[in-house]
Amino acid sequence: MLSSMCLASGPGFRLDAVTCVADHRGWSAPEVSDRYHVVLVRRGVFRRMTRGRAAVSDPTMAYVGVPGEEERFAHPAGGDVCTSLSLTPGLWRTLTAAMPLHDGTGRHTRSATPTAKAPALMAPAFYVDARLDLAHRRLLRAARDGDIAFALPETMTLLLRAALTPPGSRDAARPSNTSRIVDTAREAFAADIQETATLTSLAAHLGVSPYQLSRAFTRELGVSLTHYRNRVRVGRALDRLEEGAPSLAELAADLGFADQAHLTRTIRHHVGHTPTALRHLLTTPTP
Repeated sequence: MLSSMCLASGPGFRLDAVTCVADHRGWSAPEVSDRYHVVLVRRGVFRRMTRGRAAVSDPTMAYVGVPGEEERFAHPAGGDVCTSLSLTPGLWRTLTAAMPLHDGTGRHTRSATPTAKAPALMAPAFYVDARLDLAHRRLLRAARDGDIAFALPETMTLLLRAALTPPGSRDAARPSNTSRIVDTAREAFAADIQETATLTSLAAHLGVSPYQLSRAFTRELGVSLTHYRNRVRVGRALDRLEEGAPSLAELAADLGFADQAHLTRTIRHHVGHTPTALRHLLTTPTP
């Protein structure tokens, strides 16, 4: 029996927790998807057959499936629990642009999309090292936080980079104009232009990939792009609280937070106080 629970979804992507309760050694009927999908095992073990090759998937081995690829599965050891991230080909190309990808054997390839000249890039399975395990956990945390505009796409980019980039080449695509990218992005945030609503729209506005934009902030400022964006939003929230904003729900909506709880978590993380406590600190007259 197979069950799936959606953890988060947005334009071009879906993140699911997939639970399989099965005990059969034979191969399943073939399955074909029209999306890319990265599957990481949280518990259990199973076997996957694709391109005539079988591989064992468990918490130390994951895989990427590509559109049109035929897959079969076997569960000789019982059930399993997995995280499945599926992306449309368009979003896949956007998020993996400028990454130094490889084909699962260590060889580099410029294309993240299989074509007649560049076949599917990933081997049937790839090793989940500590950095990829951490990226997986951060992705699940971002899904729980509910920020599908910035935090979730940024952690998806980190996950894809950890999964698709061979060790030793993580900085191969380092842009030489990181300072300009960060400065221009900061100006966009300060102006609160429409393109700052999502990671992908901001990257397109700046003429860079989401990967380049995210990496630029980490290199130049030492914080993630999502952290910086939230810092800007927290500053605006403090202004509004100081002015006596009556509704935290309206404040959260105005500033682009998922809900009031998301606003509260973010402000407490950055400032150390809840919005209610800050409203008291900022508006109560001193004796």
